[in-house]
Amino acid sequence: MRLIPTLCSRWLPALALATGLAASFTAPATAQTVDYPNRPIELVVPFQPGGGTDALARAFAEAARKQVPPGIVIVNKPGASGAIGWNEVIHAKPDGYKLALVTVELTTLPHMGLAKFTHEDFSLIARLNADQAAITVKADAPYNTIEEFLAAARKTPGEMKVGNAGNGSIWHLAAAALEDKTGTQYNHVPFQGAGPAVQALMGGHIDAVAVSPAEVGTYVASGKLKTLAVMAENRVKGFEKVPTLKERNIDLVIGTWRGLAAPKGTPPEVMAWLRGVTAKTANEPALREAMDKLNLGYSYADDAAFRTAMARDNTYFKALMAKLNIKN
Repeated sequence: MRLIPTLCSRWLPALALATGLAASFTAPATAQTVDYPNRPIELVVPFQPGGGTDALARAFAEAARKQVPPGIVIVNKPGASGAIGWNEVIHAKPDGYKLALVTVELTTLPHMGLAKFTHEDFSLIARLNADQAAITVKADAPYNTIEEFLAAARKTPGEMKVGNAGNGSIWHLAAAALEDKTGTQYNHVPFQGAGPAVQALMGGHIDAVAVSPAEVGTYVASGKLKTLAVMAENRVKGFEKVPTLKERNIDLVIGTWRGLAAPKGTPPEVMAWLRGVTAKTANEPALREAMDKLNLGYSYADDAAFRTAMARDNTYFKALMAKLNIKN
């Protein structure tokens, strides 16, 4: 896996003389020249604890311990489908001590008028993960297949309660797209993250959730919930018995990604250090093992590839939301 970091040219002579390695220095050395980091780094998760985004942040922080001696502290700042936490990071001092765990909602919220910022207001570090949406219900629900679920929804249009991670969240869009593809209607119930939505399902307050397998995996494994279908091109690892919607002749593939970003204006040498450390941590066996246990799909991309993917998704979701007439 290639590392991103570079140093501005004025540092190269000094570093070459000091180490004798004019062309083979590492990202940590870059930041150490400016005494960074000399205290813990705060990683803002813009959703409640318990969801896939929070789980990924904590797994990353744990795996990065030897790369980041001062440590990474997870701070949950839920609200407005992620907008509250991201807005805080965007306006934070750009010194590398407050970062954001970013998700695909960066490319959906602006098109609903729920955020004045866009993905271009961040300095990207790297993408770590990608997951597809899935329809999950309680284990004792009266439907055992996606066809039975859809049939039940058609009998009572707009009554079946489907939880999501907030208005404009990817899981809201997933359920709305399912409506569009199948001619069904749901009562979309927003929560401050997928974790609370899943807990509401466990408590019988809603009928289903349209979140990722990672966010229901523990409860599916324990027999408390059952996943009826995944909105993926292929069956999902850990959920091999669950069919895709495409297998059921429903052409719908939709999901999220998660990665790291810093406030725009963060010094280049700090960004180089962060990108290098993230690349190394992403390759740590401990992180890969943790993600496998959490059913989080590994999908690393450096900052350039991440930005390209974001721009593509921004265009796609803008068109999708206009088609589905999803508004604030």
